[in-house]
Amino acid sequence: MSIKSFKHYFLVIVFTMVGSHLKAQEINWLNFEQLEDSLKVQPKPVFIDFYTSWCTYCRKMDKVVFTKSEIINILNTNYYAVRMDAESTDSIYFDDQLFVNKQAENKRNGFHQIAMTLGQRNNQFIPPTLIVLNKDFTVRDRYFIYLDSKKLLQSLEKNEQITKGT
Repeated sequence: MSIKSFKHYFLVIVFTMVGSHLKAQEINWLNFEQLEDSLKVQPKPVFIDFYTSWCTYCRKMDKVVFTKSEIINILNTNYYAVRMDAESTDSIYFDDQLFVNKQAENKRNGFHQIAMTLGQRNNQFIPPTLIVLNKDFTVRDRYFIYLDSKKLLQSLEKNEQITKGT
């Protein structure tokens, strides 16, 4: 093997490894069943993202905010991150309760009970809805708007400081 072909081969391997590492860095999203199991093993704060497929700002957060390394790092390290389609028709068993989407029986795209329980404001649910919970599952913050990466990072860091008592 010539030096030139060796360099080419080496660069291909390096770029492949770097590219796969960059693609692999994403938020470790959990569902509510996984969250309940995780909280039993090791309590820590929870970040919940309720979204819908038709929500423009939800899709923007996916592309612009949840891809930032700072956001990924803080969520993966210091929080359990839960993501749920608020219009899901799945039955969810959480905290010894069964949650369903009763609205879907009467409406084409009703909102799930768990989204309504945790994320409604003035008896309405409007995505995106972001919720930060303490280790004991009490609500620390709720956001009913698009948060850019800077605002979300500030909120998560503020909550970390409060949790740590600094």
